Amino acid sequence: MIKKKNVLSETLRMIILLFLVSFLAFVLIVKSPIDPLVSYIGTESTLSQEAKDEIVEYWGLNDPLPERFATWLVNILHGDMGTSITYKKPVIDVIKTRFAYSVVLMMLAWAFSGILGFIVGIICGIRQGGFFDRIIKLFCLTVKSAPTFWLGLMFLVIFAVELGLFPIGMAVPMGKLASQVTIWDRLHHLILPVITLTVANISEIVLYTRQRVVEIINSDFILYARARGENEKQIITRHVLRNVILPAITLQFSSFSELFGGMALAENVFAYPGIGTATTAAALNGDAPLLLGIALISAVFVFTGNLIANILYGVCDPRIRESEAK
Repeated sequence: MIKKKNVLSETLRMIILLFLVSFLAFVLIVKSPIDPLVSYIGTESTLSQEAKDEIVEYWGLNDPLPERFATWLVNILHGDMGTSITYKKPVIDVIKTRFAYSVVLMMLAWAFSGILGFIVGIICGIRQGGFFDRIIKLFCLTVKSAPTFWLGLMFLVIFAVELGLFPIGMAVPMGKLASQVTIWDRLHHLILPVITLTVANISEIVLYTRQRVVEIINSDFILYARARGENEKQIITRHVLRNVILPAITLQFSSFSELFGGMALAENVFAYPGIGTATTAAALNGDAPLLLGIALISAVFVFTGNLIANILYGVCDPRIRESEAK
């Protein structure tokens, strides 16, 4: 296992990166054309200049940028992310509600893309050069170059509009009371967004797994295994799977950032009430507190995935542990 000090060093590095990302996000939003005062009171406000000055003074909008960032950071450490201008609720409450939807969507797509990608990659590697392998490679390269929102629109047009198999969008049926919404209703609305994200993120794991399988099958120790009389099933279970599964899992964890970005686009296509649509609404309404809160939580989520990936690298590759021990 990886030494505790290495885990602590990785955690410390992620904390530093999180601080830097938070500061960068704060600076970009402060320096953007967004005027927090106008966003709060509206463009047609009838407030007097004295009232506006009091609001500016209360919020500290005229304070130096480092002081404003320090104030925001202290509030964050105390669990106060401010109030969303768009939703008129505490930012933390908005994020909790929206993130719950997004996590379900992302975890399902993450699991399906990882499992299906691994299985298909194994089959392609074993049948290298065959018809199935060539078709899957073409599919993966095509999907890899296609934007997530375009895939979502295609699935929406074909399966929701033309065939009518799935709802056009939202997380639950429109006009239905919350008490009347069933689990099937929620799953039915999840299917198309999950398929979109799964297809958009399956290519990398398929191509990586395929390449690793090809390298292993063409290696000398597989030749020796065949010489010892091992059949194809034994070679796959004893040698191929053992040498591919951990690196594939590690790759899957490190794909959190790409999956997170694709999720935001897919949610907007399907009008799914997750963190992606909340980000779009916050940007359009100049909701600086919500944008900052989402940036912070998103960074935590992505860095957690990267931290797990870095730890797994050491678990599955002894050479990394040896280099870190020196």
